[in-house]
Amino acid sequence: MLIRFLLAVLFLISGFSVQASMTIEIVGGASNRVPIAVLPFGGRQADAVTNIGAIVATDLGSSGYFRLIDSKDSISPSDPNTLSLPAWQGRGADAVLMGQVLPAAAGKLEVRFWLLDAVRATQLGAMSYVSTPASLRIVAHKIADTVHEILLGEAGSYSGRIAYILKRGGRYELQVADADSQNAVTVTSSPEPLISPAWSPDGQRLAYVSFEDKKPVVYVQNLSDGKRRAVARFRGSNSAPAWSPDGRKLAVTLSKDETSQIYLLDLETGVATRFTRGGALDTEPLFSPDGQWLFFTSNRGGTPQIYRASLADGRASRVTFDGGYNVSPAISPDGKTLAFVHLRGASFHVAAIDLASGQMQLLTDTVADESPSFAPNGRKILYATRVNGRGVLATVSVDGKVRQRLSQTGDLREPNWGR
Repeated sequence: MLIRFLLAVLFLISGFSVQASMTIEIVGGASNRVPIAVLPFGGRQADAVTNIGAIVATDLGSSGYFRLIDSKDSISPSDPNTLSLPAWQGRGADAVLMGQVLPAAAGKLEVRFWLLDAVRATQLGAMSYVSTPASLRIVAHKIADTVHEILLGEAGSYSGRIAYILKRGGRYELQVADADSQNAVTVTSSPEPLISPAWSPDGQRLAYVSFEDKKPVVYVQNLSDGKRRAVARFRGSNSAPAWSPDGRKLAVTLSKDETSQIYLLDLETGVATRFTRGGALDTEPLFSPDGQWLFFTSNRGGTPQIYRASLADGRASRVTFDGGYNVSPAISPDGKTLAFVHLRGASFHVAAIDLASGQMQLLTDTVADESPSFAPNGRKILYATRVNGRGVLATVSVDGKVRQRLSQTGDLREPNWGR
């Protein structure tokens, strides 16, 4: 296993094999799952009707928080008042989701849905979306987010996107997919390695490192038109890009002056201002959500550990103390929890630390974990690991109770969860 700390220092790249379509496997779940029936959406748009209900059901069922009540032979009525909620309660459902897909102006579709409490026979929520047929999958994920928030009291993460690196044949590809691993598209490809994808705060751009110039160079690429530009092509290594909260700067690791140090790169002017100094190896920078701190990995204390430095004065303090190897920091959207890769014995695990109390918790039972990344709602962490000798992507809840695996035939690496 190659940890990103070593990648930044030694410029090593691991091998990959061909990737096929991914499926979600639940390997852990919440102790009390909410029983819900997701009815096939009705209406006059047959294809859309089938897809919407199936996608929402898959989202909720694969989350580990919901237990799906069989509803495949049912039909959503046009009026929620005609739905027999006592009958669904009798089948074990606490909640029922029903919907309609109807034609709208300019070739668009209107998706209406209702979430109903089968126990109290009341309506919990209702909403509608107007969408193009091509965007119905996005609408379905947003519906799942809404259901999740109403029933669990916290935002869902089904409508986010993930980026990752794979090698297809002899080419490396940076791909973007829905959070459920579907709708994968290739953003860029190269015969040379691609590493370290990072989403911009607005979800419209990706920063990444390419070796196409026979050395690591940082690129930024727009997802809307595919245009890209090299933003860090200095002498030596250019690696580990991380976006500032306002999207105007990147923190990058450069070796242009001496050993690997962290610089703040202004994307408008191209000026790179050095942030860390000294003979230590500093890498893997990460902005705090409020823009006041920069987390990074350093061996300045003798072993790789995670530090936090004030962006105002540069003063740094150590964050991780448990064990002799803690790398690859990822910060929750609320800035309260830091996830990272922790070495215990001979195994690499995803761990998390509460920044207020300093309490650390191991979250995974896999043994070769890398590249943690928080979901937009802060409740899940996406990471890469190895199972039965092959690379997979996986998620774990911040309390370690709900675990999933995105399974495929080849190896995937360097995942990053965006909006």
